[in-house]
Amino acid sequence: MSEQEQKQILEDWLQQHRGLLFKVVRAYAHSHDDRDDLFQDIVLQVWRSIPNFRGDSAVTTWLYRIALNVAMKWNGRQRRHEDAHTSIQGMEGILKATQDPPDERLLWLYREISKLNEVDRSLCLLFLDGFSYKEMSGIVGISESNVGVRINRIKQKLIKRSEKHDFHGI
Repeated sequence: MSEQEQKQILEDWLQQHRGLLFKVVRAYAHSHDDRDDLFQDIVLQVWRSIPNFRGDSAVTTWLYRIALNVAMKWNGRQRRHEDAHTSIQGMEGILKATQDPPDERLLWLYREISKLNEVDRSLCLLFLDGFSYKEMSGIVGISESNVGVRINRIKQKLIKRSEKHDFHGI
């Protein structure tokens, strides 16, 4: 594969699937600078991995796998270098990133998703994007039955947490 072909594939994929990558970035990085850094890391890894794509899975499945793996590694590095309060302070950047009035329910959901452990966070994002349990199993590397159990527990956890807010029953 020539570098020009690789570049064209990357541009096409970014144009078609940018939203998918932003969802992963938003779930793992809280400040504007962190989101930029993580997005760049993911795009760099996608660039490096394009020659290895064999088409055995859908492009979205493959991109999710790359984005989640990069985000989990990035998150681990961030945790080692920051204390817990830094990421909370960075949440203000989410509100500044958009010019539209923020949807409080969406902000709440992303905050709650960011509190989940890495596997559950990944499953939650994949579930919200409509991936099947089988596809989620392949991306995250756990059994389909374990995916089902975890999804049900995540739903129950989020429902219980939402009871404290006016928008209960999202």
